[in-house]
Amino acid sequence: MHGVLLLDKPLGLSSNQALQKAKWLLRAEKAGHTGTLDPLATGVLPLCFGAATKFSQLHLDADKTYETTVRLGIKTSTADAEGEVISTRPVRCTPGQVVEVLDRFMGPIQQVPPMHSALKKDGKALYEYARDGETVERPPREVVIHELELLDLQLQGDTPFLRLRVLCSKGTYIRTLGEDIGEALGCGGHLVALRRIATGPFDQSQCIDLATLEALEETGRHRALRPAEILLDGHEAIMLDADNAGRFLSGMRRRGSWPDAPRVAVFGPARDKETASRALLGTAHVKACELIPGRLLSPIEIQQILENQAPSEP
Repeated sequence: MHGVLLLDKPLGLSSNQALQKAKWLLRAEKAGHTGTLDPLATGVLPLCFGAATKFSQLHLDADKTYETTVRLGIKTSTADAEGEVISTRPVRCTPGQVVEVLDRFMGPIQQVPPMHSALKKDGKALYEYARDGETVERPPREVVIHELELLDLQLQGDTPFLRLRVLCSKGTYIRTLGEDIGEALGCGGHLVALRRIATGPFDQSQCIDLATLEALEETGRHRALRPAEILLDGHEAIMLDADNAGRFLSGMRRRGSWPDAPRVAVFGPARDKETASRALLGTAHVKACELIPGRLLSPIEIQQILENQAPSEP
């Protein structure tokens, strides 16, 4: 079982719980994900199976897009709806002040990671310290907010809120962003909803949810998998003939007329000449006309992938 499942993670499940459920439905042996989503969050979660797990780390650096709702006037211990209320303040800001504050959070900003996170200090996750009632020092980290769009707001009534769309760099804590925006507005705030609508080149329209996956027959579940090469977005593609492909898979560098390239996806010919498919061999980079191997698939993985590819339409 080799490929990528673009999952729409449901509310209430951790990323690992969603992964284990999908792994069981697909009867896969090896699985991993490309970055976690909180149980509170829903949305795009690429899951990798078999050979695709070799490239899952490449996607960790991808930009992410979220839609979130920040409840103003109430601050919680976890910066989201699962925490205890630790302070309440009246909301007296105007729409103009909201726009001004949001502008201040555009571009590179400093964030202090929340205590309720999986980030580790001295080999121990921060949330473990938090469960023990401890607060440890966390140095601020720079992240980048590329876009911060105000979708809706309500500043009066019993439940004042902001609804935002955020395009951000890897490592951005949206809970912290929402809390910091609330503090800048003078009233505090916490997240009550969070949905990842895109990660890298993948968006929510491409995803399948667990209920739909479970309702499919086994062959339908397998067809829901995308090829591992979709994780190699932005890589230059190089095609090798059968002789050079075999040498490349053994770890040997190949020489050619290729220009220098830091990220390359390398392909070889399919064994069945009646199909239009190509065989992904792995990743590499090119320097001084040399193709230098990176992460490689094994011959048996390549064979299994090709055996599962359907012939192209005539």
